[in-house]
Amino acid sequence: MFTVSIVGCAGYAGQETLDRVLAHQELEVLALGSSSLAGQPPAALDVRLDGDLPAFVSNEEALAAGADVVFLCLGHEEAAVIEPPADGVVVDLSGAHRLEDPELYPAWYGFQHPRPESLDAWDYGLPELFPPSGRLISNPGCYATATLLALAPLAGAGGHAARLDPASVVVDAKSGVSGAGRRLKPSTHAGFVLDNLSAYRVGSHQHAPEIGQALGFPVCFCPHLVPLRRGLLVTCYANPTADDLRDRLEAAYADSHVVRVLPEGVAPELARVQGTDAAEVALFEDALTGRAIICCALDNLGKGAAGQAVQNANLALGLEETAGLRLAGVLV
Repeated sequence: MFTVSIVGCAGYAGQETLDRVLAHQELEVLALGSSSLAGQPPAALDVRLDGDLPAFVSNEEALAAGADVVFLCLGHEEAAVIEPPADGVVVDLSGAHRLEDPELYPAWYGFQHPRPESLDAWDYGLPELFPPSGRLISNPGCYATATLLALAPLAGAGGHAARLDPASVVVDAKSGVSGAGRRLKPSTHAGFVLDNLSAYRVGSHQHAPEIGQALGFPVCFCPHLVPLRRGLLVTCYANPTADDLRDRLEAAYADSHVVRVLPEGVAPELARVQGTDAAEVALFEDALTGRAIICCALDNLGKGAAGQAVQNANLALGLEETAGLRLAGVLV
């Protein structure tokens, strides 16, 4: 049995991570960190949490508790200043360690990275494409996860020959409101979100350089906010340079229990992935232009955050990759 500390447990990503840890047969909670709930019982977060869990402590105490696995569920700038424990696996769900070049942080995240020398120590962990090899793991962003699952097998990532024209790639992305985090903002008020659809951070979203870093070339990326609690869908457009795109996608995920390549003609649906840690990928050809259209649907809090974090921890600990994950469901 491996022990777990969750730092920043009161946020959406922290709550979702805790939920998966509680369902995991090989993980047990050692410490729950929260700056707002320190000293309070678990029920202060959710009345369904009983006395078997420890009371909340400060994030600093949770980080120093000596757990085998630490999940950092903090804001980007807050996570960037943290010095990880000397031992154990650390999975950072923020963007604090995703970009290799520290000079990119002021433009894309709005702060100068306080520990630029530490970035090389972190593995970018997208298990199906870039499985982590070390104990410090940077969990990909939700938009980046969906985009890379759709494009990476076709774009030359991992040493394979590219099957798409990089200059032609455009990514249209849509996410539910929980992708913005739990802190209240004017753009997440019900009065703004309901009965509305809006593009945001157009041309300047922080996941864009992360996607480009992994693919090896920049992409035109535009996110949108849809009036849903959770769920994410990206639609990627590109000019193909070969005709074996479906074979490439199916080969890339043939052994995956998490990513499903849908049959020809079947489109992804958020309803099938909401509340799960699975992802759906589909490939189409535009009848008029011949362009490839690759879609990926996932839950931004599942495969896009907590589910992937647990998946990465499983790999780092040598456990079954899907232990604790939610992968089964029926559309209702």
